Amino acid sequence: MKLLISVKRVVDYNVKVRVKADGTGVETNGVKMSMNPFDEIAVEEAVRLKEKGVASEVVAVSMGPPACSETLRTALAMGADRGILVETEVALQPLAVAKLLRALAEREQPGMIILGKQAIDDDMNATGQMLAALLGWPQATFASKLAIEGERAMVTREVDGGLETLELRLPAIVTTDLRLNEPRYASLPNIMKARKKPIETIAPAALGVDPAPRLEIVKVAEPPKRQGGRKVASVAELVEKLTQEAKVI
Repeated sequence: MKLLISVKRVVDYNVKVRVKADGTGVETNGVKMSMNPFDEIAVEEAVRLKEKGVASEVVAVSMGPPACSETLRTALAMGADRGILVETEVALQPLAVAKLLRALAEREQPGMIILGKQAIDDDMNATGQMLAALLGWPQATFASKLAIEGERAMVTREVDGGLETLELRLPAIVTTDLRLNEPRYASLPNIMKARKKPIETIAPAALGVDPAPRLEIVKVAEPPKRQGGRKVASVAELVEKLTQEAKVI
């Protein structure tokens, strides 16, 4: 079974994000970029399935400018077999990503597509669900446990009431949650081997997809600064401030 994994290049989670002066987005020039943490979990799970003999090939896909090839190399160093870069300078939105992945899925014919549940730059949490709708495949989101049994996948996911287990008929879409696994660090030998693994570069037009944005970002602004705490002289004053200022009573 072939596994298709999507990996996104985002601002590293350790970096303090700064909003651009014109309010059109966040500053990325000169900022450390890395693979989306949820996508690292997706790659790790795919590699583990291959190590168990469940999967025969792991194909990593990234979309964006040429620099996204660095993210693909990271996935290859973790254990993916080959990479596909959909190269474009357009700021891709979830619907465009889902359409591109659908086109690749129709070409590659994977048994499962594993994605991170969301990207930490926009927190949209929409690509996996859109892709499942476009392909007409079953889906399981926020997976905390995944097992393949023949032509079916057993997925455990966390819900408000506890744990829910779903049985999916393959091919299927799975999006990963934090508790699914702990991604491995790429060793130096594997990083060297990753340089020799193939990365195919393809344009959205070759897949028959128009990646033009459907949504317009009106403004990006930093959240208001948190005010410092204040001391009160009595319980009565505390109740008054909670009622009039904090409005919690």
